[in-house]
Amino acid sequence: MKKVLTAAVAMSLSFAAINAVHADPAEDLTAFQDHFKTAFKDIPFEDFKDGAYALDANLKAQWEEMESSFPPYEPDIDAGKTIWETPFKNGKTYADCMGDIKSIRTKYPYYDAEKDTIVTAEGALNACKTEGDGEGFVDKEGKPLLNKGKIAQLMAYIAMENRGEKINVATPEGKAVDWYEKGKNFYYAKRGQLNMSCADCHTNNAGKMIRADLLSPAVGHVTHWPTYRSADGEITTLHNRFMGCNTMVRAANFKAQSDEYKALEYFLTYMSNGLEWNGPGSRK
Repeated sequence: MKKVLTAAVAMSLSFAAINAVHADPAEDLTAFQDHFKTAFKDIPFEDFKDGAYALDANLKAQWEEMESSFPPYEPDIDAGKTIWETPFKNGKTYADCMGDIKSIRTKYPYYDAEKDTIVTAEGALNACKTEGDGEGFVDKEGKPLLNKGKIAQLMAYIAMENRGEKINVATPEGKAVDWYEKGKNFYYAKRGQLNMSCADCHTNNAGKMIRADLLSPAVGHVTHWPTYRSADGEITTLHNRFMGCNTMVRAANFKAQSDEYKALEYFLTYMSNGLEWNGPGSRK
């Protein structure tokens, strides 16, 4: 795999319009999206919501057939609905602290100026559960579990209820720019034993193959989560995918809902402004 990845990096395209020292989010957004519009000029921008499937008609047809007949995440949607409707120990429900379920997906992620942090949907749900139950989402050993399991099932239900809504992250201003820059720097920074960045695969080599995998474009990366991945055998969150990518390049990893991954999510979601949310998703 190292040889294949090294070859992919060697074929990297120049992407000088945006870089780690650029400091204008609005200009970054235009340059970022224009790069993919130019690289894949025959693909309507709105189709980038489908990730790698937007780049290959045959793969997309197979995926759409599965989505319309036997989507593997259906049981997770049902489980998520039950979780949403089940009262906490204090008698309240998620609706009491999250509001109308049909407006949740479009609220997140956002910058909380009072706490100087990025708030993600999963983070807000975990805070809601902590307030109502006295503890957040945990595994059987009582350790935080924020990348799969019940929180992913809950997000599957929320995502389905919000399908078709547009991503519209406010342009970062003030101290929010610091978080935006943190996420952008993470995206472009080389890391791990393979010395690769997120951009090496998903900007410079999007649309190319690594073994049997078609590299997806970064624009649209966030649209279809949580996702049931056949390789995992379960539904997982966006941060789980971040963790998987870091593992693949043999880099030090971070926990789900860490500042590093929250910042990366913030950056990537802003870069996908204008696309539709279409989770939950399914991938091989």
